[in-house]
Amino acid sequence: MIKTLDASNYSRWDSFVQAANDSTFFHLSGWKEVIEQSFGHKTYFLYAEDDGVIQGILPLVHVNSRLFGNSLTSTAFCVYGGIVANNETSFLALDREACRLAENLGVDCLEIRNREQKHPEWPHKNLYVTFRKALDADTEKNFQAIPRKQRAMVRKGIDAGLVSVVDNHVNRLYQAYSESVRNLGTPVFSKKYFQTLKSVFGEQCEILSIEHNGQLIASVMNFYFKDEVLPYYGGGTRLARDLKGNDFMYWEVMRRAVEKGIKIFDYGRSKLGTGSYSFKKNWGFTPEPLFYEFHLVKATALPDVNPLNPKYQLFIAAWKRLPLAVSQRVGPWLSKDLG
Repeated sequence: MIKTLDASNYSRWDSFVQAANDSTFFHLSGWKEVIEQSFGHKTYFLYAEDDGVIQGILPLVHVNSRLFGNSLTSTAFCVYGGIVANNETSFLALDREACRLAENLGVDCLEIRNREQKHPEWPHKNLYVTFRKALDADTEKNFQAIPRKQRAMVRKGIDAGLVSVVDNHVNRLYQAYSESVRNLGTPVFSKKYFQTLKSVFGEQCEILSIEHNGQLIASVMNFYFKDEVLPYYGGGTRLARDLKGNDFMYWEVMRRAVEKGIKIFDYGRSKLGTGSYSFKKNWGFTPEPLFYEFHLVKATALPDVNPLNPKYQLFIAAWKRLPLAVSQRVGPWLSKDLG
């Protein structure tokens, strides 16, 4: 039987996620609250139940935008998603229900963000990769495993006297992150979104900021899940480049994760051929393809809402020139539909 998640079953859902081998941080029930509160989108967190026991889950988010299209996604605003199931019967039942829901909602497409290909017959994008690497329990071995040129960048940050501190509030993260994405020509999310992430996920959501003589250089929001750390939203101020603030920051995330007993460093998603893709490869990480698979409903072609699309280049160039305060006010109105 397929059911829709409500608050009374959050703990059951999350117990299933914690026990499943192929679940991710982005399958946790907290995303339902985060997305609904931060963006106002309708969510459909489906689960398959047999004799009162959850056998499979599928979180879905409906984003209906005049500018960016009408889609049902697992999971919007997240790099991973898809069905997690104990058996083929539950998988197929959730798969059918997702397609039925997409048809009933009249969306352009149903998008499932898988780390492994699940629907070879569906079209998928060859656009994104992820970077994941096992960590050694010895911090020095992890440092030596970084390729020489990148290791030198980290050393420059260390020699510059950079230090890391854990922030309990999102203010400094938001300042560094919004400056970085403005410089890339991308609308920033609202501060409320980051506050909600911190509130909902608690200790699983940690903000690490980098300082130089007490001045903010860079900051990153990290997600902790099982034995993994995922530095997810990060950015630097104008001083970060000269002081190698971002290089030092990600090394600090790695170093501190090892101290916590974390075994996997998940550098997250990047688009092929972009600066972030090259940056992560420079750390010695091997790109792994992501399979963003689509069931087309009203659409006749895959959606192409991403900064590499030539039709957005004039907008991106103009956005880079906006005053930071203006981009912080206007950006959330656009980014809430860019899931």
